[in-house]
Amino acid sequence: MDISKGLPATESHSDLHIWIIENLKMVPVPKRAYGNFFEEHCYIILHVPPSLKATQGASSDLHYWIGKTADAEAQDAAGTFIQQLQEVLGDTTVHHREVQGHESDCFHSYFHGRVIYRKGGLASALKHLETNMYNIQRLLHIQGKKHMSATEVELSWNSFNKDDIFLLDLGKVMIQWNGPTSSISKKAWGLALTCHLQEKERGGRAQIRVVDDEVKATDLMEIIEAVLGCRVGNLYTAIPSGSINQLQKANVCLYHVYDKGEDLVIQELATRPLTQDPLHEEDCYILDQGGFRIYMWQGRMSSTQEKKAAFSRALGFIQAKGYPTYTNVEVVNDGAESAAFKQLFRTWSDQQCRSKHLGGGMGKLNAGKLRSQPELAAQRRLVDDGSGKVEVGKTEAQRGLTANTADLGFGQVCLAPEPMLATHRNKKSRCQSVWCIQDLGRQPVDPKYHGWLCAGNCYLVLYTYQKMGRVQYILYLWQGHQATAHKIKALHYNAEELDLTYHGAPVQEHVTMGSEPPHFLTIFQGQLVVFQGNPGYNGKGQPASATRLFHVQGTDNFNTRTMEVPARASALNSSDIFLLVTARLCYLWFGKGCSGDQREMARMVVTVISKKNKETVLEGQEPPHFWEALGGRAPYSSKKSLPEEVSGFQPRLFECSSPAGQLVLMEVVFFRQEDLDQYDIMLLDTWQEIFLWLGEAASEQKKDAVAWGQEYLQTHPAGRSQATPIVLVKQGHEPPTFTGWFFTWDPYKWAVSENKQSYEKVMKGSLGALSAISKITAEVHNFWLSRWSSNGRTGPLALQGSQDSSENGLELGPKVSSSSSTSTSTSTSTSTSTSTSTSSYYSCARPMINGGLPREQLMHQAAEDLPEGVDPAHKEFYLSDADFQDIFGKSKEDFYSMAKWKQQQEKKQLGFF
Repeated sequence: MDISKGLPATESHSDLHIWIIENLKMVPVPKRAYGNFFEEHCYIILHVPPSLKATQGASSDLHYWIGKTADAEAQDAAGTFIQQLQEVLGDTTVHHREVQGHESDCFHSYFHGRVIYRKGGLASALKHLETNMYNIQRLLHIQGKKHMSATEVELSWNSFNKDDIFLLDLGKVMIQWNGPTSSISKKAWGLALTCHLQEKERGGRAQIRVVDDEVKATDLMEIIEAVLGCRVGNLYTAIPSGSINQLQKANVCLYHVYDKGEDLVIQELATRPLTQDPLHEEDCYILDQGGFRIYMWQGRMSSTQEKKAAFSRALGFIQAKGYPTYTNVEVVNDGAESAAFKQLFRTWSDQQCRSKHLGGGMGKLNAGKLRSQPELAAQRRLVDDGSGKVEVGKTEAQRGLTANTADLGFGQVCLAPEPMLATHRNKKSRCQSVWCIQDLGRQPVDPKYHGWLCAGNCYLVLYTYQKMGRVQYILYLWQGHQATAHKIKALHYNAEELDLTYHGAPVQEHVTMGSEPPHFLTIFQGQLVVFQGNPGYNGKGQPASATRLFHVQGTDNFNTRTMEVPARASALNSSDIFLLVTARLCYLWFGKGCSGDQREMARMVVTVISKKNKETVLEGQEPPHFWEALGGRAPYSSKKSLPEEVSGFQPRLFECSSPAGQLVLMEVVFFRQEDLDQYDIMLLDTWQEIFLWLGEAASEQKKDAVAWGQEYLQTHPAGRSQATPIVLVKQGHEPPTFTGWFFTWDPYKWAVSENKQSYEKVMKGSLGALSAISKITAEVHNFWLSRWSSNGRTGPLALQGSQDSSENGLELGPKVSSSSSTSTSTSTSTSTSTSTSTSSYYSCARPMINGGLPREQLMHQAAEDLPEGVDPAHKEFYLSDADFQDIFGKSKEDFYSMAKWKQQQEKKQLGFF
């Protein structure tokens, strides 16, 4: 067939297109059925991003999906269509092989956690999905969170477990059963999927009910047991999903794939950390990510035959390695690599990304421009231009804080004993408060010494700014390279104290010395100076050296920092500027490679560090005293240092969890604000910073967030820097450096009441009228009552519902496993058609002897002494009507209309418990 005729226009409004393989042809799937997959079929999915901005520059993606019972002929046909599509679409598309239940994060991201696996083959697949169909009776097993799937399973209690969510779909009624050990977030996501099915398949007209506690939902349990039969034995614990943790994903290995005569050679080239250098455009390579995923990289000059053989070669590699057959395969073309592939390398050169991000300078940025363009704020890592509100002068006592408020300024702590240092700051500090961590507490730093930090200390810097008329806070946790573990622990403890004081509003950013983000440098306006050593209070620390050397780096207020380095000639660099302070003179040394902007910033910084006489020294014209102060001449670097560039790596968003004590991440590829849920902890990796977003209902795991960020960096396949800043962002307090990475961001989303409803609040509210529930429970009642009245027993016969409920497709009767007794049957009823939970005559009663049994054989009898076939839990049911009325003082109908606890109480009193 002509594939090109069956393809939609890629510039069309829709960005997702799905085909099912039927009779070895590609048949389009209706859009209303997207997300539904029949397990006997294969599908082809094409995703074309509507714009580069919307998907952070991602390429198009082409998937072929294999159902778990799809035959080999359908798989071969899907593979053939993929090859033909590749020729039509060109080399700008990433290709994926997906197997049911083991799909990639990219695949799941199209459907926003709403993938339904359906039983059936061609005949049922032709309909695919018809809205407002109520002749349905199915059981769905719901698993996952962000990447949630619902699998149609056998209508039996054997399908259940105590950890997951199950949905009994009866057409007009959808009953969600929550496992007793399932988490609140699982329940919430399960309810979201149930509501999605209600809206998409029933036009919002089906009623939803939830079983959170079987004892409190007896009316719903009656319906479930009427359909499934009695539950035999205890529920089992779900088998762990076997999620791949980050440590496993860190094991990457690159192989060169080529033909040698008639043989295929796969040669190992490199392991972690990988670089881009071995990839040549005329060759093909396999990248094995610990067996989790296999990438096939195709050079732009590789042959057509090699490109056609990509999937077969990857599958052969999987077989040779002994990996599972469902191992995900991704074929990437030179120049159209996915973000996940690029981030497996230490560096990645992408000229298009660099030109996109690096256009424009920093000098013209201002607070208004950054506020109006959050994407610019995110790329530049600046919430504003550093002109936040200054509240210097308020002490901690005035703020009602608990820290020690001893009158010890930073100059007294570290710098005052050194006569060569400036004693006054001419420029007013732009940060709100600075504290130095000392003896488990925080000591306020004198405002005139803000920006003077010591490598042996830790500091808290609180910055305040305005966003949309609201006060916002950023709390920087700065950690010196020489700080002890004791001080680092105290730093985190004091940060939590401040966080509580400000009611959780501050964004917490963990900063390591030498890796300060641009905004941190901006608030000090280029006057950040980091001193070596760890002097103590009142000048009792190590005495300052008479000679000190400072390295000045930066070209403007956004990127300048000054670091003290060892006072020796080998520390110099021809591309930068250094300040050498001696007992009598201060030398400002200009390397040959420094620029005019660097020199201008250095002249400003030198006035901050020292008030001594200054002498400008050009490289190659140094006086003898200069070299004497450094201990003599020595070789030093003349290599030009490259300016810090904005990374070409695309941002990536992950859902965090730790099911077995190890970090497991699930990526949301085409992320949006709606992917942030109040029960989540999400990790946004922008390469230069790691954001941990904390949902307001994820309080139990908030303490693990920073540790998860550190583990992510430690186990990253690219060998990431451990000094990468980690930023904690709380729901409702997101800075523009975070929101700017999202295509759209609604600042009022968290404030709208309906968007803030928790799972508990939704459960307390109404999920629909009770008419259909009442009708079904009445049918259950009438069925069992008529069966009992007519022949005195219930049997294993199934009954189609009454004419009024025929469209529900409800079948009543036991559906128990073969291991259960063949005589087992289900007996349920309900007393009224109201919302009050009532109990049935009994659940899963055994057959009763016609006419009833004598009371002597039932009252006060142990289970082993009962007649054969009598259910010990419902002995009273086997009484004749007359005996029941005489003993209980009421009819069986009236008795079983009572609440279950009242039934149990009377049975205990009368000897039937």
